[in-house]
Amino acid sequence: MSKRLRISVIGVKGYPYVYGGYETFIKEISERLIKKNCHVTIYCHKSLFINKPNIIKGINLVYIPTIETKILSQPIHSFFSIIHCCFSKCDIILAVNSANGPLGLITRIFNKPTVINVDGLEWLRPKWKGLGSIYFKWASKMATIFFDQIISDSNEMREVYLELFKKNSKVIAYGANIRKSIKPDLIKTWGLNIREYYLVVGRLIPDNNADLIINGFLSTKSKKKLVIVGDVTYKDKYANNLKSINDKRLVFTGYVNNQEVLAELYHNCYVYIHGHQYGGTNPTMIKALAYQTAILALETSFNKEMLQNERFGLFFKKQVKSVCEMINYCENKISLINELRLNSINGITKKYDWDFITQDYLEVFRNLVQKGKK
Repeated sequence: MSKRLRISVIGVKGYPYVYGGYETFIKEISERLIKKNCHVTIYCHKSLFINKPNIIKGINLVYIPTIETKILSQPIHSFFSIIHCCFSKCDIILAVNSANGPLGLITRIFNKPTVINVDGLEWLRPKWKGLGSIYFKWASKMATIFFDQIISDSNEMREVYLELFKKNSKVIAYGANIRKSIKPDLIKTWGLNIREYYLVVGRLIPDNNADLIINGFLSTKSKKKLVIVGDVTYKDKYANNLKSINDKRLVFTGYVNNQEVLAELYHNCYVYIHGHQYGGTNPTMIKALAYQTAILALETSFNKEMLQNERFGLFFKKQVKSVCEMINYCENKISLINELRLNSINGITKKYDWDFITQDYLEVFRNLVQKGKK
């Protein structure tokens, strides 16, 4: 019998704290890795957990403190986590977020095999202006130097790393669990009716283009509503300006943490509108496919890859006029929207299946550990 593989995970908020895309990703693959007889340790933010069990579902949990600031909280946590990893008996370290790229120097010193999921183009996002943007681009470059294996979650992201940093990466996408509508009445919380609203899901930050979508929608004469799910956890002028718009067709739900309720909002909308601009396989749009939703997305190379051009969705350009025109088009093409809704589930190919994704990661881990033994 082969030795049980010991995997340590850093760069997330923790487990089972499903905060966002990274946390969902780690939850999905870790639970599957345990079933494949792996030993998994996840490093958690100590302050986020009232109860701190050492093991949940066979997954080992280590709680590391940090300094709670918007910018430094995660880097400091990752630093102390990776130090702890290097003094542990783990066989391999999985890091998420290219911001952790420089920490690969530490693992090199301790001769620990490493894998990093670099996610999106963080240095281009408006929230990281100036030094933040410079750091993310530098850190991403460091990841390609110090980490043993770079993982991109889309072919388009692989091309970016090849062009910018001259470094190839293995493409392993983000996944989704296919689900059908179970309790459509859950949308009644906001007085919504089935197919009588458009849906936007994402944090209220500039790179998700909620302002563009809202202004485009308000330029139409649609009698449907526009439901905006999401917010920010800090005081923010951009978000506050959006939430202050007074129009009875706009519904701001804030964060919807109940996954059953969120799923029903996807299932029962007329069209899901996706404005995310940067990144590879986006968690909110992969859910839209898995939940049988008609999709209207911002025209980017990443979104076109996910939707296989127009096979599984429609596109708008980054212009208010284009959003307006495409919403009007959707209003007049009911049969097309119904067809897109029925067909979207076929966009969840093997590439986006969590079992397939987990097996891909496991093969990467085993190859690196075996290579290190030679």
